[in-house]
Amino acid sequence: MKSNKEAFRDYLQFEKKYSPHTVNAYLNDVVFFEDFNKTHFDQDNIDRVNYSQIRSWIVSLVDQDVSNVSVNRKMSSLKSFYKFLLKTKQIEINPMLKHKALKTPKIVQIPFSEKELTDLIQEVDNPVGFEEVRDKLIVEMFYTTGMRRAELINLMLRNVDLSSSVIKVLGKRNKERIIPLLPVIIDQLKLYLNERALVGDIVDGEYFFISKKGLKLSESFVYRLINSYFSKVSEKVKKSPHVLRHTFATHLLNNGADLNSVKELLGHSSLASTQVYTHNSLAELKKVYTNAHPRNK
Repeated sequence: MKSNKEAFRDYLQFEKKYSPHTVNAYLNDVVFFEDFNKTHFDQDNIDRVNYSQIRSWIVSLVDQDVSNVSVNRKMSSLKSFYKFLLKTKQIEINPMLKHKALKTPKIVQIPFSEKELTDLIQEVDNPVGFEEVRDKLIVEMFYTTGMRRAELINLMLRNVDLSSSVIKVLGKRNKERIIPLLPVIIDQLKLYLNERALVGDIVDGEYFFISKKGLKLSESFVYRLINSYFSKVSEKVKKSPHVLRHTFATHLLNNGADLNSVKELLGHSSLASTQVYTHNSLAELKKVYTNAHPRNK
C-alpha cells in the first residue's frame, strides 16, 4: 500500500500534471516539515498535526532568515498536501484552513525597451556558423513568441511547422498551445535548420534546439546566453529569458494588443496572471496621455 507521500506525488504528477521539478519541490517541502516535526514535537506522522505546529515551523524558518517568498512557497506545498489528504478522506480537518500567507514586496519586472531590442538585433546581425545562427534565433524566439525557457528548451523538432507558420509548445501542467510565427523569423528558422543538419552525431535529435555536440540545451546555458547578449545593450540588473517574456507581453500591450489575446499567447490559465504585465503598459499609456491631451499644453 502506498504511503500518503507517494500517493501525493502521483496526484501531483498524474492528476495535477505538474512538472517533475515542481513535484520534487512540493515533496521536499513536505519532508522538511516532517523532519522539523520529528525533531521538535517527537511526532513521526504529519497527517495528524495542528496549526500551532505549522506555525512553529514558520517561526523557525523566519528565524533562519528564509525569505517570506520562500516561506510562502513551502506553505503552499503543505496546503496542497493537506488538501489532498482531505480529498482522499485521510483527514477530517485541514490544519492549513485558516493560514494566511506572509506579506511579500511586489516586484515589478522592468522589461527591455524597444530600442534595446533593436540594438541587440543589430548587434547579432549576420550570424555565421551553427552556434551564432542558433543563439540569434533563441533571442528572436523569446521576443517574438513570449515562450518560457523550459518551453523553448523542450520544443520538439516535429512541432515546428514552417508551412503553417506555427509552433506547438508544451506549457505548464502539460498544456499544449499553438503560437504563430512572424514572417521575420521564418527565414531564420530555415537558416538554423540548414546549419543544424550539418551538426555531426545528434544525440537528442527530437529536440529543435541542440548544442554543437548534438545534445539538448540546458536551462543554465540558455540563461547565460540571454544574460550575456543583453549585457551588451542594457544596464538593467535583471537580464533573463523571463524578462524577455515580460518584454514580449509589455510591447504587445503597449502597441494595442488586448489582454485576452496576450493571455492566450503566454499560455496563462487566467487573466489574473496576465494582468501583472499591464503595469508597464499603463505607464506608457499615462506618458502618451500626458503628452497628447490638450489640457496639458
